[in-house]
Amino acid sequence: MTQDATEPSFADLFQENSSQPLRHLEPGQKITATIVGLSGNSVFLDVGGKNEGILNSSELMNNEGELAAAIGDKVEVYFLKSTGGEQLFTIKLGSGKDTSHLEEAWRNAIPVEGLVKEEIKGGFDITIGGSVRAFCPFSQMGLHRVDDAGAEYTGRHMTFLITRFEENGRNIVVSARALLEQERERQKEVLQKSLQEGATVQGTISSIRDFGAFVDIGGVDGLIPISEIGWSRIEDIKEHLIVGQEVSAVIKKLDWQAGRITLSLKEALANPWDTMQETFAEGSVHTGKVARLTTFGAFVTLAPGIDGLIHISRLGGGRRINHPREALEEGQEIEVKVEGVDKESRKISLAPTDYVSSETEEKEEQGEYKKFLSAKPANKDEATVGSLGALLQAKMAAKKQR
Repeated sequence: MTQDATEPSFADLFQENSSQPLRHLEPGQKITATIVGLSGNSVFLDVGGKNEGILNSSELMNNEGELAAAIGDKVEVYFLKSTGGEQLFTIKLGSGKDTSHLEEAWRNAIPVEGLVKEEIKGGFDITIGGSVRAFCPFSQMGLHRVDDAGAEYTGRHMTFLITRFEENGRNIVVSARALLEQERERQKEVLQKSLQEGATVQGTISSIRDFGAFVDIGGVDGLIPISEIGWSRIEDIKEHLIVGQEVSAVIKKLDWQAGRITLSLKEALANPWDTMQETFAEGSVHTGKVARLTTFGAFVTLAPGIDGLIHISRLGGGRRINHPREALEEGQEIEVKVEGVDKESRKISLAPTDYVSSETEEKEEQGEYKKFLSAKPANKDEATVGSLGALLQAKMAAKKQR
């Protein structure tokens, strides 16, 4: 690549900062530099003040093997070391063919780029710079456990930190997680200044466990406990959320010291209890599904987030039962009538539509008996009439003695 006549020369760009003092750089320090010259395998950099740096041109090659940079371009680089009066820099070791500075990368925590070649026992075989082999344990491939790690990572180019460099580079262990954790710490410092309890945040579901779902909110993970997934009772979180799903959640609690952020998905949704009284008024009839059975009754889901209770005394069709399972089973649809609503405590009392209370039953029996007394005999068999009246009287007396 030749320098265009309109492009600034090395001397011009260097002269702009020549009056500034020399800049002291520590190995591994990351800075933004300006490309001021191109020559063979070297890219010359203005790194501030009177400092001049050199970057291997292989680090700026595209997939076609062409130099994808021009004089005047800005690049982010890491300082490797000073040698022979030159300051050596890298964008990301291993991204080109020069792997001679891997030991410096290990000592100074400079990132290296590697290709995840294949899954092996305990982790992955990583190739750095097309020729150097390294090993990355499963636990160091990412921040979260992945169910099918082989399919997730194999064939990907990723950035790692060298955590072990032994036998002159014949034994290299790398970690992608270490870099991700560093970045998250930087993001966490920013979030600590902006996040507050009660705020609504956007995030991505990063993993799902039996007890809840973790959400990446841009630098830190928050947990949505299973009880905060939705207004209705949740049995299997995976029926409601998937990894990678974008969600809005409300921050319930922030504990930076313990590194815990508790989120609520349901509080970012409309509360069904705000309008339930219009739909589930006392005396109204609905079809619901038995959600769960307890020793004292059956909970029936009337709508998402709205459950009512049928007390065990309302079950059995007039006979005494010891457990609701004798009359109902979970998942069964049932027609129910709303007996009472307590919006403040979010409780709804239900009864099967075919349930008749003992008080109503007794009133009906009394009405039948009075009707019988006032009616004229249908035939002359007074003994039959008398015996029927006696039976009704005995039945009512027995009920009053209970």
